[in-house]
Amino acid sequence: MIGAGPVGCELAQAFARFGSQVHLLEEEHQILGREDRDAAELVTRALVHDGVQLACGCKILAVRQDGAQKIITFDRAGEKKELRVDQLLVGVGRSPNVEQLGLELAGVAYDTKNGVTVDDRLRTSNPNIYAVGDVCFRYKFTHVSDATARIAVQNALFFGRAKASALTIPWCTYTDPEVAHVGMYERDAKERGIKIQTIEVPLSDVDRALVDGEDGGFLKVHLKRGTDKILGATLVARHAGEMISEITLAMVAGVGLKTIAETIHPYPTQAEVIRKAADEYTLSRLTPLVKKLSTKLLDWRR
Repeated sequence: MIGAGPVGCELAQAFARFGSQVHLLEEEHQILGREDRDAAELVTRALVHDGVQLACGCKILAVRQDGAQKIITFDRAGEKKELRVDQLLVGVGRSPNVEQLGLELAGVAYDTKNGVTVDDRLRTSNPNIYAVGDVCFRYKFTHVSDATARIAVQNALFFGRAKASALTIPWCTYTDPEVAHVGMYERDAKERGIKIQTIEVPLSDVDRALVDGEDGGFLKVHLKRGTDKILGATLVARHAGEMISEITLAMVAGVGLKTIAETIHPYPTQAEVIRKAADEYTLSRLTPLVKKLSTKLLDWRR
């Protein structure tokens, strides 16, 4: 498997669990290069545990056929190596299929790297034509294609003014454990000059995760410092993709961790990790001054 992005990691782990001997080659020095480093490290451990032979920092030099087998030549740390395999899967990104469609005749601007050019309302350079999904959008997920299609229908048929930039987009890498994310990463906030407070809760603090034997994960929530406003979150868990929607909903609705702290979560569930993060935020507001005043108040009431 060449490429240790989401698709590469998912397929590498799947084939390893099917019984194949899997080699995963990645040019960068970690898998899931766009994800939270701690999350990527947990997935790395899971892949190695499942028998995937991982090699990061590899530059592919050549691939050739030798009978029924393929031979991959690559450089790693200045050393040239060869790997002989039965099958080769490539997961190094996607290119939009926009050529030979006659888009020029329709007055639709595009380029072969980014696809069809659209404005924030998904209208192309031909005002009567809209584009949605992977062919024009940065985030290439099935659920994003659905969301952008809804925007295009609203704007094209019902005089809507919906904007793609207003979307709050979650995504998930379906390894085991899964890695789900929504909103900003810590590096995004830093690049934008936004001061944040990060709350982290390990799944080992969640009773259901312990009982299920699935406590090797965590939740990180990034808040705008001084508020409970959620800017982003990363969740690593067996069913992280199922659980991230609660945080996405809170972000879309404009409610923060204070509201989540006031929301009763069934016990025992792994989703309780989200409430625990909200409780951590509440405790973080207990500054030394607040603690001192609270102590005096309780002493007085006695």
